[in-house]
Amino acid sequence: MGMLQLNAVLGSLVVTLGFWLVWGQLPVLLFALVGVGVAAFLLWRAETIGAIWAWATLLLGVESFAWPVATMVQVKLAGEQGAQPTDEQMGLILTAVLFGLFSSIFWLTFSYGLFKRMVWKQPELAKPVDKTKRNRPGNDTR
Repeated sequence: MGMLQLNAVLGSLVVTLGFWLVWGQLPVLLFALVGVGVAAFLLWRAETIGAIWAWATLLLGVESFAWPVATMVQVKLAGEQGAQPTDEQMGLILTAVLFGLFSSIFWLTFSYGLFKRMVWKQPELAKPVDKTKRNRPGNDTR
């Protein structure tokens, strides 16, 4: 197994773990499908190890952002029609919102930095240079 494939598997494990933290009650088969799907996506979309981790952290940021929404939906579905959430449920929502938003900001910012680093490392496209219009001392090209 090459380093690219190993990092894709590790990245998919990290993303699947995050998915499990958000949706803990789902069947194990679904988590396995998510892991395989993420690994396939990372291998398809990423050409370098840095790109794999940029995509993995982007997916973690999206998962972290979805965590508060999923918690609110679960509380709404668990409660009675028109009933107010209990203090315990409100505490669960508050925890999800605080940690979810902070962690999503962290992971999305980290992902942005990795993507930005990838762009900087790419060689610039070779532009044809017109050698007759070089900036030489005394030539004003304004």
